[in-house]
Amino acid sequence: MKKIAFIGVGIMGKSMVRNLMKAGHELHIYARTKAKVEDVIQEGAVFHETIQDCVKDCEVVITIVGFPADVEEVYFEAGNILDSAQKGAYLIDMTTTSPMLAEKLYEEGTKRGFHVLDAPVTGGDTGAKEGTLSILVGGLKEDYEVCVPVFEAMGTNINYQGKAGCGQHAKMANQIMIAGTLSGVCEALTYAKAKGLDLDTVIRSVSTGAAGSKQLDIFAPKILTGNYDPGFFIKHFIKDMRLALIEANRSDLSLEVLSLVLSIYEQLESQGYGELGTQALYKYYETVNETEEKEE
Repeated sequence: MKKIAFIGVGIMGKSMVRNLMKAGHELHIYARTKAKVEDVIQEGAVFHETIQDCVKDCEVVITIVGFPADVEEVYFEAGNILDSAQKGAYLIDMTTTSPMLAEKLYEEGTKRGFHVLDAPVTGGDTGAKEGTLSILVGGLKEDYEVCVPVFEAMGTNINYQGKAGCGQHAKMANQIMIAGTLSGVCEALTYAKAKGLDLDTVIRSVSTGAAGSKQLDIFAPKILTGNYDPGFFIKHFIKDMRLALIEANRSDLSLEVLSLVLSIYEQLESQGYGELGTQALYKYYETVNETEEKEE
C-alpha cells in the first residue's frame, strides 16, 4: 500500500481515485470545490484544503489537470508540489500536456530530488471507471518499474515509452489517430444517412470489418441517440490537437488531416460546444449539410 496524493479529481480522476482505493492505497485528494468530491470522500479519500497539505507526506503524487497552464500552476507556482512534496517522492503527471513541459518538470524535479514521470492516459471515462486505461509512460525506466503497481490499479495496457516527454509524444500520436478516425466515423454516418440507409444496421455491419474501431464502437451509438455528454471534452481535445501540431511543426511535419479536424472543432467551440463530448463533431456535419440543402 502506498500513500498517494491525487490532484485533479474530475470526470476521469474520480474513477482513478476509486480504483486506487480498491487496490488498497491510501488516497489524499485536493479539489478546488469540495462539494464536487463529497462522494469519494465518503468512500474513503482524505480531503485537503490545500495542495501543500495534500502532498506533503505522500510517497506518490499524481496529477491529472486540464491544461498545460494548470500543470505549471500546481507544480511551479508558489506553494506548489515541488516546494511541498517530501523529497524522494514519485511525481506522476497524467495530464495530456506539452512534451516540452514534461521535460521541464522532469529536469526541475530531478534537481530537487524527486522521481518524475509523464504518464498520460487514453481510454476515456469508460476506461477510467473500469480500470482499463492505457497508460503511456516517459521518464527513467527504473522509476517506471517502481510505479507499475500504482499504474496497474488504473489501467491494463501499461507501456514504457522512453525518456521524459516520450509519454506525451505517444499520447500526441494517439490523439492524431483519434482525430482522423472520429472524423471518418462522422462523415460515414452523414453519407449513410443521406443515402437513406438504416444507421444501426450500417454500424452493425461494418463494426467487425476493416472499418471497425473503438471510436465507432463507443461514439456511433451515442451519435445516433443525440447523446453528446462528455466522456472527454471538446475543449480538451482541441488543446491536445494544438499541442500535437506544435510538436509536428517542430519536426517540419505536415499533418493535414489533424489540421482540418482541429479547425472544425475550433468552429464548434466558437459556437458554444466546448463542454460537449468529442462525438459532437457530428454536429458540424449536420449543420454544414443542412445549410447546403437550404441553399439549394
